[in-house]
Amino acid sequence: MANKTKNVIKNKAFNYLIAASLLILSSCSSKTDTEISVEGETQSIIEDAYHLTTNQFLSSKMAFGRMVPGSFHEVVKANGMFDVPPENRAYVSCYFGGIVKDIRLLPGERVKKGQVLFTLENPDYVQMQQDFLEAKGQLVYLKSDYERQKNLAQDNVTSQKNYIKSESDYTVTKVKVESLSKKLGLMNINPNTLTLENMRTTIIVMSPISGYVTEVAISRGAFLNPSELAVSIVDTDHLHLELNIFEKDLSKVKIGQQIQFRTQGDESNFKQATVYLVNKTVDAEKRTIGIHGHLSDEKPADTFNPGMYVEAEIYTSTSSKMSLPQDAIVDIDGKYYVLVLQDSIGDSYNFIKKEVKTGLSNNSQVEILNAYDFKEDTEFLVKGAFNLIKE
Repeated sequence: MANKTKNVIKNKAFNYLIAASLLILSSCSSKTDTEISVEGETQSIIEDAYHLTTNQFLSSKMAFGRMVPGSFHEVVKANGMFDVPPENRAYVSCYFGGIVKDIRLLPGERVKKGQVLFTLENPDYVQMQQDFLEAKGQLVYLKSDYERQKNLAQDNVTSQKNYIKSESDYTVTKVKVESLSKKLGLMNINPNTLTLENMRTTIIVMSPISGYVTEVAISRGAFLNPSELAVSIVDTDHLHLELNIFEKDLSKVKIGQQIQFRTQGDESNFKQATVYLVNKTVDAEKRTIGIHGHLSDEKPADTFNPGMYVEAEIYTSTSSKMSLPQDAIVDIDGKYYVLVLQDSIGDSYNFIKKEVKTGLSNNSQVEILNAYDFKEDTEFLVKGAFNLIKE
C-alpha cells in the first residue's frame, strides 16, 4: 500500500513538472494557446497572445480604438429600377400618315419641347388644305346670305323656308370650317395664315417635351402610318425609384422612411431616397408590393438612366448599440475575434485575442452583443487585426 501511494505521488509530481515546463516554454512564444491538463482535468487556459514592436505597429499603419455607440437600422431588402413619371415620357407618332422626308435624330440626343423631330410628306395634305380654303370661302357668302334672309324674314318679305335653309347652310359650313381648322392644327399648319399661295405637301412633327431621345423607329423614305411609333423621348429631370418588397415586409414599411440604394458596379457608393408611396396591390405571382421612392438629391440623377437596376435597403427602425469598426473583427471558421491591448511595455505592445458575438452591422460598424465582457476604456486593435491574427 505504501509503495502504491508513493507511485501516485511520484506520478503527480512528474505531471506538475511537465506542466511547469510547458508554461515556461509558452511564455517565450509570441503566440500561445495551450490547455494544461493533469489527470484529465483542465487546470488553466492561456489565450492567444500577440506581441508587436512600436516600429511594426507604425509601419503597418495599425490603430487603436474603443468600443463606441453606433446607429444601427432594422432594414427591409428591396430591389427595382429607376423610372420617370408618365408625364415625363413621350411616344411620338402622327395623326396623319406620310412618307418620312427628313429626320436627323440619334438615340441619346437631347431635344427641346417644340423642336422639329422629323418631316412627313403626302399629297393628301394638300386636299385637306384645299377643303378648308373652299369651305372658308363659302362661309363668307353663306354668312352674308343668312343675315340677309334673317332681315327679310323679320320684315315678312321672304318665306320662313328660305330663312331656315340659309341658316342651315351657314351653320353646316361653319362647322366644317372649324373641323378642318382643328385638323390643320394637328398637322402643325396654322389655319389663320393659310392661303392659296402657301399650301404645302409636307408637315412637321415637333417634340411634345424636353428630354433625351431613347428610340428612333423610322428612317427616311419609310411610310409612317397614323399612330405608329416614330420616336420615343424621356425627360430624366424627375427620376425616381420603383422598388419591390415581399408582402411579409409590408407592415414594416411606411411613407417617409429612409432608403439607401446603390447601382450595379457601384456597390460601395450608397445614395439616399425616401419612401413616397406604397402600392396597394400585391403581385399575384411574385407576391411582391411596389414602393415608389423619391431621390433625396436629384442632382446626381444625370448619371442614372430609367431602367437601371438598383439594390436598396429601407430603414424601418433605428437604435444605438455598442460597436466596433468592421476592420477590428476577424472571422475564423464562423467565429469572430478581436485583439485587445493587454499592456504596453517599452517599445512593444501586447495583445490578447478575445471572442466577440456580433449583431447588426452598418456601412462601417458592427454591433457587439457581449460588450459587457469588456471594460469601458478597453483598447482594441481596429486596424491591422486581420493580418496579425492570420499570420
